[in-house]
Parts: sequence; C-alpha cells; structure tokens
Amino acid sequence: MLHEPTVTKLQGMKLFGMVEALEEQRRQARSGDLGFEDRLALLVERQWLWKENRALNARLQHARLKIQSACVEDIDYRHPRGLQRSVVESLASSEWVRYRQHCIITGPTGLGKTWLACALGNKACRDGHRVRYWSVPKLLRELSTASADGSLPRLLGRLARTELLILDDWGLERLKEPHGQLLLEIIEDRQDSGSVLITSQFLVADWHELIANPTVADALLDRLAHSAHRLELKGESMRKPRSGRTTTKS
Repeated sequence: MLHEPTVTKLQGMKLFGMVEALEEQRRQARSGDLGFEDRLALLVERQWLWKENRALNARLQHARLKIQSACVEDIDYRHPRGLQRSVVESLASSEWVRYRQHCIITGPTGLGKTWLACALGNKACRDGHRVRYWSVPKLLRELSTASADGSLPRLLGRLARTELLILDDWGLERLKEPHGQLLLEIIEDRQDSGSVLITSQFLVADWHELIANPTVADALLDRLAHSAHRLELKGESMRKPRSGRTTTKS
C-alpha cells in the first residue's frame, strides 16, 4: 500500500496521532523488526494519547483557572497554615467531584486559597471532569449583565452543566437581591449534578451575615456548608516581599 494515500485517509478520519506515530516508525530503522500487531498497538496507543491530550487541553482552556500553573504536586506543606497532607491528597483524587460533593477553603488573605482551588481544579481537569473558575464579584457582574440582556437562562445552563464550579473570593461584598437568589438557584441546579468549590476569607460561621436575605442565607448554608469538605487555613501570610515585589507561594 502506498504511504501517501494511507496518510491522507488517516488525516481524513482525524487520526492525527496515528499519522505522527506512523511517520516516526518510518524514520526508525528498528521499527521494521516489530511484528504487525506490535506496530499496530503503537499506532493505536499514540492515537489514544493524542486524543486524551487534546481533550485535556480543551478542559483546561474551558476552566479558565486564575492560576494555570497551580497543580497538586507542587503544594507546599512546609508553611504552618493548618494544611493536612492526608486531607489534600484525598481531595486530589477528585472522588468528591465524582460523587458531586462540595469543598470550602477558608482563611485569611495570603494563605494560598486561590492557588489551592486552582490546583484542585487542575487535577479535576486531568481526571476528566469539566471545570469552570469564577471570581464571585465577576460572576455577579456577569449575572447582572445576563439578566439585563436576556441571556441569563443560557448562562445558568452553562453553569449547571459544569461538573466542578469554583467560586473564588466568596464574601468580598455582601450578597444583595437579586444576586443572593441567583446564586441560590445556581447551587440548587447543582444538587446531585455537580460540585462547588468555594474560597473565602470568612469562616463559614460568619457567612450568614454576608447575605442580605436571611431566608436565602439559610438555604445556601443548608445546601453548601453542612456536608462539605473543609480546609480551614490559619497562620501568617505566605506573601513575602522580594526584590520590591510581592509573591504568593502555594
């Protein structure tokens, strides 16, 4: 069989991983010593890896993580902030996302809450889950805009289809109507269908005061806080002055 027609047909079927592997085999003299099934297995393996990597890149792009370099393998356990390795490793398995559970990370500013959230989001992407990061203030602005231009149902639908929704900086501004009701709707849409990861400078015990409508506050806390996995960080800020600049470690 001629090489070029084979490559053309593989490309037509979008089997680009197999095309790459086939070209490598043609350049490597030792590949001729392999049997047919072994060479075919290498082609199939490359196509599978190509497809998996492409899907992962798409999930990471969709996630829009604030800190794209954050990953669980680089978490710093040396800084005294109450971060238990066993708890983080359990969360890093992404089983809580699979079982549609929630996670809350609280603590003072500078302890790496956003970094940890992005690291867990990155791991969830690598484990095959659809993730989306939002800072809460930006999400509230998007909800207001969507309410005004009629695109709110479409936005709520996208949020509902996300397996892990990361809400960063919860409580920076008090939730007034209609934002409180909209966030309650988002959380309710995710019951038994998706997970939420929230970061906040405020302890969960103080969240009730951050929501103007007490009925909405009760409903949100009931759906989020009571059974969520929690990381309560304490200690001094990890941000240290360096060369006139401020940096945050994981």
